[in-house]
Formats: sequence, structure tokens, C-alpha cells
Amino acid sequence: MIFLFKNEANQVRSGWLILAAFIIMFIGQTVFMLPGLTLISIIEISTGEISIETDMSSISSPWLVLFTQGAGTLGGIAGTLVAWRVINKQNPNTLGLQGSGNDLLFGLFLGAISITIIFFILLATGNVTLLNSFLRPEFSMFTFTYLILFILVGFFEEMFFRGYIMRTMASRRNKKWMIYVVSAVVFSIAHGGNPNVSILGLINIALVGVLFAYMFDVTKSLLLPIGYHITWNYFQGNVFGFPVSGTVPYGLYRVDVADGNDLITGGTFGLEGGLMATFLIIFSFVATYLYARQRKGTITTV
Repeated sequence: MIFLFKNEANQVRSGWLILAAFIIMFIGQTVFMLPGLTLISIIEISTGEISIETDMSSISSPWLVLFTQGAGTLGGIAGTLVAWRVINKQNPNTLGLQGSGNDLLFGLFLGAISITIIFFILLATGNVTLLNSFLRPEFSMFTFTYLILFILVGFFEEMFFRGYIMRTMASRRNKKWMIYVVSAVVFSIAHGGNPNVSILGLINIALVGVLFAYMFDVTKSLLLPIGYHITWNYFQGNVFGFPVSGTVPYGLYRVDVADGNDLITGGTFGLEGGLMATFLIIFSFVATYLYARQRKGTITTV
């Protein structure tokens, strides 16, 4: 029975550490979101629009979105750091946030160009209709607040799903393929409750999770996947106006995918639910491989 909890080296198995960290992270998110959720409840009571459950996608104020979801993301970051320190007994500096600024810049560029390529292919093939002119982007406060939100999301999700999970599993001498698969599958499962979720969407999220794991592995830094994660989300939702994993978009441009093929566009789940995203994720593996070959310094294992 003891082997269920400990490995041959008498260490607590990585799965139990990850589960405990997930609970701490979830508590951190919940606690940090409470002020925002309380404020939303007060507003609902004052306007007479009381609902049993608060649907985050229905919040029309950009600042309330940042005050709730942004704060919850900060709570997730705090919970991840606490778990790394308390459960793993490691210095937060060893989680993987150090690295070259070039890694971050390349990640930002690769995420942005990937979504841009998808958009123009869909536009050229008639799978998406642009509802406002390229010369008339629709700026709003969501343009600013969602940039902050997606920066926080990029740091939080990479710190937990790549930094914490991968380094915890590596410390227990798990095989590299298992480290990649577990971090990607847990990442996909965490998005399973998103609105309008699809099977292909979850597969693509798992695939991009493997990509992020590969980026982390070859650079020994979270900065490359963080950069890619930020611009992949932001350009998808707040530049080109597609849903981001099912969430409501507030883009500079408005698009209509009703006449397109959902298998290609992703439909109401967003680009991550379509085959174009699959192809561009594969393209990003190749781009990362070429970048890693040119990157200065010796690349070691996780």
C-alpha cells in the first residue's frame, strides 16, 4: 500500500504533490476573487438583477473582469509559489522564470504570427467574414484590460502547468515522455469546463500543452511558452475577435464564422477548436526546434 504514496526512493509520488498544489492553487484563486465577486453581488442586488450563479462571460465592465478574473489569476500565481515553497521546499527562483529576454520576444512573436496566419487563411478561404474595416479597429477599455489579464494568465498557467508540474515530476525521475503527457493532459482537463468546449478543442489544448512543455524543455525557461501563451490568447480574442477557449471576445476587429466550417474555424469555441490551430501548433514545434538550434548556450535536459 505504501507504494501507492511513495516511490522506490521513499519519496512522495509526484501525483500527490501535484494534487496538493492544485488544491492550494485553487484556494488562492478563490480567495483573491472573493472581493470582485462580492462587488458584483452588491451591484446585482442594487440593480435588482440577482442571479444564483455569476457567469463571468456576462460581466460587461472591463474593470470588473480584471478585478475578478485578473485577481483570481494573481491568486493562482500566489498559490503556485506557496506550493513550490511549502510542498516542494524549493526556492521560487528555481521554478523556471529566469531566462533570456530573447526567449520571451520569440514566444510573443511566434504566438502572434501563428494567430495572424490562421486569421488570413480563414479570411481568404471564406471561412470567416470581417464585419468592420481593417482601417477602423474598435478600441475599447477591454483592449487594455484584457492585455493585462492575458499577461497574468500566461504567467500563471505556465508557472503551474509547466513549471510546477514538470519540475515536480522531473524531481521524482519520471520519464520525459510522461512529464510531457501529464502536464499537457492536466492542462487540457483544466479547460474542460469552458463554454462551448469541443473534443477537437481539448485535443488542441493538449497539443499546445505538449508544445509549451517542449519550449520549456529546450530553453530551461518558462519565458518562451509564456510569451507564446500571451499573444496566442490576446491576438485570438482581442485583436481578431475570436472566442478564446469559449470565452466572449472583445476584438479590435469583429468576425463572423457562421458561414464557415466549424471543423476548420473552431466555431463558438474559438480557433483552438479548429484544424487550422492544429496545423499552426505543429508549425510552432518546427519553429521552436529551429530557434533552439540557433539559441546560444548549451541546452540540457529538464
